[in-house]
Amino acid sequence: MVRYELVGMDLADVRFAVSPLNELVLSLRAVRDPGRFPLHLRWLHGLDEAKGDLDLTLLLAVTNARLWTPDFLNPRPYSPLTRIDDELDRIAATDPDVVRRDLHLVHPGGPLPAPLRGRPAAVLARIVDALAEYWRRCFESHWPRMRALLEGDVTFRGRQIAQHGLAAMFAGLAGTVRLVDNVVEVQLRSKLDWTSPTTGGLTLVPTLWATIASAPISPDEPPMILYAARGVATLWEPQPLPAPDALAALLGVARAGLLSHLDTPASSTELAIRLGVTTTAVNQHLRALYAGGLLVSARHGRSVLYRRSDLGDALTAAPAGRAG
Repeated sequence: MVRYELVGMDLADVRFAVSPLNELVLSLRAVRDPGRFPLHLRWLHGLDEAKGDLDLTLLLAVTNARLWTPDFLNPRPYSPLTRIDDELDRIAATDPDVVRRDLHLVHPGGPLPAPLRGRPAAVLARIVDALAEYWRRCFESHWPRMRALLEGDVTFRGRQIAQHGLAAMFAGLAGTVRLVDNVVEVQLRSKLDWTSPTTGGLTLVPTLWATIASAPISPDEPPMILYAARGVATLWEPQPLPAPDALAALLGVARAGLLSHLDTPASSTELAIRLGVTTTAVNQHLRALYAGGLLVSARHGRSVLYRRSDLGDALTAAPAGRAG
């Protein structure tokens, strides 16, 4: 069991954060053992083509049979608005001694898996490069949808604290978490057993890749609890894009739905995932809307993002019954 002593029972000692790096690293659990993550099978089925020439041997070596991951790859995030590039830069600067320690904690009692052998600094550089490519190929287009679910969970927990207090919020994270006096107890499946004060605050991080709450392996790490976010079962369900009847009659249901949705930029890949259709089908509609002046586009990294033009805004804002 892991115990965190809340210093002063101050609400400011408990904060929520969302970490794209945590989600990226913890998703390797599902890639390694898909049977434990049935809710993510739709995403896993779509990885075969995206994985390409990823160094999966290295990536999967950072987990073990118990699906532990090294603490240095799950650093405590400091904001619900954390960016993956900032987090990758942060772990790239990890002390080589910490890398060596954490890898041996995940793979105790023998030599490290072959991909993790060598100078810790060189191993770390290879891990960071592999994670960056994994993000680009398999995660980046899905992240807006994932992030929305995680941020929704944070909002829900904030309301719980306001309406029912800290103890109720902690009890709602998982059946294995509870607040007793000023101590937060996290019951783990492992034999870890330590107590740490929350000097500097306790960070609660929702994740899509957990069934029970977890904490860092080492008590030397900043206080953090990872817990299963609400609503994961709906994450990969196709999401229809409703549109006003008049707009659908003018453009067709699919194009009207896309136009109504594109008040914020999105890529064709992201839209295809949300709709549960092929990227090719979405691209056909986007090209038609773009050619008609209803969308504008801009390149963002390797993706092209589309959003409504001024004409598209005017069309979607028009009253449904207005006559010409």
